[in-house]
Amino acid sequence: MKKRRWTAPVLCFSLMLAGCGGMKDEKPAAEAEKLTADGQLYVGFVLDTLKDERWYKDKELFEEAVESKGARVKTLAANGNDDVQLKQAELLIEEGADVLVVVPHDAAFSAAIVEMAHKAGVKVISYDRLITDAPVDYYISFDNVKVGELQASEIVKRKPSGAYAYIGGAESDNNAVLFRQGAMKVLQPLIDKGSIKLVYDQYTDGWEPKKAEANLKTALSQNGNKLDAVVAANDGTAGGVVNALTAAGLAGKTPVSGQDAELEGVRRVVAGTQAMTVYKPIPLLASQAAEMAVKVAADEKVSAEQAVNNGQGDIPAVLLEPVAVTKDTIQSTVIKDGYLTEQQIYGK
Repeated sequence: MKKRRWTAPVLCFSLMLAGCGGMKDEKPAAEAEKLTADGQLYVGFVLDTLKDERWYKDKELFEEAVESKGARVKTLAANGNDDVQLKQAELLIEEGADVLVVVPHDAAFSAAIVEMAHKAGVKVISYDRLITDAPVDYYISFDNVKVGELQASEIVKRKPSGAYAYIGGAESDNNAVLFRQGAMKVLQPLIDKGSIKLVYDQYTDGWEPKKAEANLKTALSQNGNKLDAVVAANDGTAGGVVNALTAAGLAGKTPVSGQDAELEGVRRVVAGTQAMTVYKPIPLLASQAAEMAVKVAADEKVSAEQAVNNGQGDIPAVLLEPVAVTKDTIQSTVIKDGYLTEQQIYGK
């Protein structure tokens, strides 16, 4: 496979755009040249952000898994900037990446990454979040509709009737749409029956906890400072929701869902201010994505028995199973897998 080499202007421009978005540890030119050495596969990992705890785990585990297979890997994170993410993908292509593994910030905007990569003969794997309206080569994630079902099912178990609020993720993230779709599979029959009333339903720009908090305050204001339950799309939005409920004297009384099994989310589950989170075994996702990436880079056949339509067509997919985590199952899930420790969670 013929390697492409980066040029100084491309590197400098991308450094300028990236700022603190994941390139502050840029390798010196002598080492960067090694990335294009003949015979060694090179995987580019394009992350949306490293602002959230969860993505540091993906980065470390994915890099370790790729390197264990004898390939080189480089990770760049755009911290929520679409233009920076596009330029970072361009840089990795110029450096000679054989495959790009992309966590898109904006599902639709990132179609430009796929177009650019394919023009350069580089395949693209969508990691955890699906790039839409583009001929993505492969998609690896969890069953994100199932995530939403788990969230809503646990909340309904605790509050089978009453006034509900839905606090979603970023609508520009296809996963957020799928989470809501899964939640509504559980909630809609109860809404139709009249036992649940969905009094507030709002996505959260950029998945920002502060915006989720503001949205929940609006929901409380519109409903006489009373909500029986909140389905929040992840642990970050759940944190914002719990802050708003705390201010209203409702924390621990109004069950709140979450997702990602972030440390603070799990601690809230222990404290009782968050009813549940969803554990998506990141070590499994990262290791399988690394195996897929190295095979794709080497032009080997990849087994992907499922398919997900992204608006462009059916994308070959590997979808892993998410797991609901409550106070009673922390030990048998995140602690058993070594994802979090008892010391981290309980301080002992």
